[in-house]
Amino acid sequence: MGMRSGYDPVEVDELIARIEATLGRGPQDAQQVTADEVRRATFRPKRGGYNETAVDFALEAFVVALETRMKSTVRMAMVEPTDDLLREEWFEAQAARVERVAFRPGRMGSGYNEDAVDAFLDRIVATLRGTTQNPLTAQAVRDSAFPTVMFKPGYLIADVDAFLESIAEVLEQRVTS
Repeated sequence: MGMRSGYDPVEVDELIARIEATLGRGPQDAQQVTADEVRRATFRPKRGGYNETAVDFALEAFVVALETRMKSTVRMAMVEPTDDLLREEWFEAQAARVERVAFRPGRMGSGYNEDAVDAFLDRIVATLRGTTQNPLTAQAVRDSAFPTVMFKPGYLIADVDAFLESIAEVLEQRVTS
């Protein structure tokens, strides 16, 4: 590990301390952090630093924990089921649908870049759950564009486009209700 480059341990440790404080674990004097901040986090490379893949996986788990904490705080405040609660359950079901979606591979070695589509789907999930400070609009989903790949794994363009249109309709309901 000493000669290998990785994420700066000091920067990673500082972010994790903030995450743990936000989640109620560890010292509470650290500045709170949002799931969006964790998603946008970048770290300088440093010789002997942390393994990037391991840190990225850990941060993905922290994003889920932060979103769950934020969502459960709102739900626990509601004592009786209301129309709003049922509505939020429906949006949660839609978020789960986005998390489970599986697209067919592109034809002839082409399609949308999988990483770009997956990152956009994560933003949609955060919007549906109300856990982002920058929610997507239905129009932003309709206007989305992804890089295409050739001779690499990619998602079938027609599948992605059709799915995103259905999600845009869901997001219109979030605004109008």
